[in-house]
Amino acid sequence: MTTILLVRHGQSEWNREGRWQGHADPPLSDAGRRQARELADKLARTRLDAIYSSDLERARATAEVVAAAHSLQVVADPALREIDVGEWSGLTTDEIERRYPAGFQRHVDGDDGWQDGEPHAAMSSRIVEAISRIADTHPVGQVLCVLHGGVMRALLAHAEGADLRSFRLQNRGPANGTVARIAVEEGTFSRID
Repeated sequence: MTTILLVRHGQSEWNREGRWQGHADPPLSDAGRRQARELADKLARTRLDAIYSSDLERARATAEVVAAAHSLQVVADPALREIDVGEWSGLTTDEIERRYPAGFQRHVDGDDGWQDGEPHAAMSSRIVEAISRIADTHPVGQVLCVLHGGVMRALLAHAEGADLRSFRLQNRGPANGTVARIAVEEGTFSRID
């Protein structure tokens, strides 16, 4: 069995400003760098066999702080990226609501809101496949994966056997620096906490 520690990256400059990021690559804010150090302290006595990260700066920088404390290298993987929010990238929620009212309402209702980005179903398939590959590489290990809020929700929904749309409607995205654990064994995902 592989234990995967899912962590949402520290706060980015765009998180601080309330901007949608998707595949955009803003750096960590001062608060985000502090959250990364707090995460490293929290995990200081946790055995980690490997550390993976989205290749986006906010996740990679968070992972590198933890990796330094464990004398591990970060494996950056673009398959671990956040969902691509298309034309919403860089906009605040208020701006999205004004510019794309129909799309925003679809999103509020749990469906895909943006037009030129990645559908939630495609993102979910991508992230489950990536985590399955990581678990196959470390079949009896404990692995840290520094990710993004949207992909964490997709993984937690999958681990709980929940419909992603329903899960998204019932669960807000995890806060920056949040840790959750799942188990992966022979391709089956389950929630630990």
